[in-house]
Amino acid sequence: MTTISHYSNRLFHTSYFTLHTSYFTLHPSPVTISPILLQVETSSDRLDRYLSQQLSDISRSRLQKLIETGNVQINEQICTSKKVIVQKGDRISLSIPEAQPLDLQPEDIPLDVLYEDDCLIIINKPAGLVVHPAPGHESGTLVNALLAHCQNLAGIGGVQRPGIVHRLDKDTSGALVVAKTDLAHQHLQAQLKAKTARREYLAIVYGAPDTESGTIDVPIGRHLVDRKKMAVVPIEKGGRLAITHWQVQERLGNYTLIHFQLETGRTHQIRVHSAYIGHPIVGDPVYSSGHSVGVNLPGQALHAWKLKLQHPLRGDEVEAIASPPPTFITLLNVLRRRSDTL
Repeated sequence: MTTISHYSNRLFHTSYFTLHTSYFTLHPSPVTISPILLQVETSSDRLDRYLSQQLSDISRSRLQKLIETGNVQINEQICTSKKVIVQKGDRISLSIPEAQPLDLQPEDIPLDVLYEDDCLIIINKPAGLVVHPAPGHESGTLVNALLAHCQNLAGIGGVQRPGIVHRLDKDTSGALVVAKTDLAHQHLQAQLKAKTARREYLAIVYGAPDTESGTIDVPIGRHLVDRKKMAVVPIEKGGRLAITHWQVQERLGNYTLIHFQLETGRTHQIRVHSAYIGHPIVGDPVYSSGHSVGVNLPGQALHAWKLKLQHPLRGDEVEAIASPPPTFITLLNVLRRRSDTL
């Protein structure tokens, strides 16, 4: 197992640390890199399935797009249908266009890199950094920074861009994995869907839970009135399954340091679930109305502390542990001192 840890301050007590023909056309193919040549040895399989079996490093969705855009030939004729059945002896040529540059500018924004290789990169995202460009945030994002940092992106879906596998809210800090290749992107997304990738968070919440641990299993969806917010929403009204596991790590008077583990990954999941059980996250400008704690926070005291996943190529486990930001540590220490005087 590969483990990457960044620690700069005491956070826990010592005991806690462990971690057919009609479809053929004659349009010319676009400019490509050298084509991949294959000869079918068995018949009775769809073109896209055959290619997917032969070329495991290219996602099936990407192969289907290449077929649709005229980049596949069967016996020297272009085929644009993924459903064509290949026959024994068929000669198949697949041309992959060079990845096109993304219409975004690279920006030299410092990154705290926890782990990096040719497949993926894991960074410790600071609070305040938006992950992906959007209206109001066309620049200064993590994607802009990654375009500058990663000089030789293989590309995702034929575009030279980093593959965002999961996201963190603007004001949530911590470990975030980004794919550099189609294969890595597909593999990592499959891990999240299968719930084999593990994401663990730390948060400081208002109040003191009555129990030491629990599971919050209530659906989350777009708020029925305020569409900018998420909320606990019944499945029949658009809510989606959301499960969060939690455990108390340290009691701090009327505040608590809680360890959260996501089983699903809905937008604002931990923030919504925490508020739902009566313990909103300190500093959350959307889901908490709690009073000031005397520490200038950039947003909610929520940090993606640990990320554990299977490497897309090697198959071994990669575990990245991200140090909480200074403001999180300051808040924690302030609350410790206060609780010691009670």
